Amino acid sequence: NATAENTHSAALGNACISLSQSDGHQPGKSPCFSVNWTAGDGQMEVVNAATGKRKDSGTASRLCKRALFARWARLHLFAGRTRTPQSASGRGDEPLVYCEAKLAARPYQTAKRQLFASLRDAGLGTWVKKPPEQDQFPLTA
Repeated sequence: NATAENTHSAALGNACISLSQSDGHQPGKSPCFSVNWTAGDGQMEVVNAATGKRKDSGTASRLCKRALFARWARLHLFAGRTRTPQSASGRGDEPLVYCEAKLAARPYQTAKRQLFASLRDAGLGTWVKKPPEQDQFPLTA
């Protein structure tokens, strides 16, 4: 039998739930970093979770949109495409913009629509959209 001094109990029907400590997890004490790695990377990357910057150099993570966009373009070329996709304007001298690449990716757009419909159908609300300016950056070398 635990004493009332160190145990908080709540009766729920016939069940009784007891906590041995009232101050369980303290989110403020969690580390503010994340770690990522893949088979092709030379080492793991430690990232400040608040800023998205690498802990060692302060530069952007390899998981940032710009880095993933550049990897996608290299994969596009590696897969046998003759050149990196160009801007929606059709002009070869303008680099492709991230939001244009996402809009042109039909499988991605289909999956996104299915996700949004599933959230709506399950009564989970709607996806919170970010400002469109956030995805308006060009693919640069």
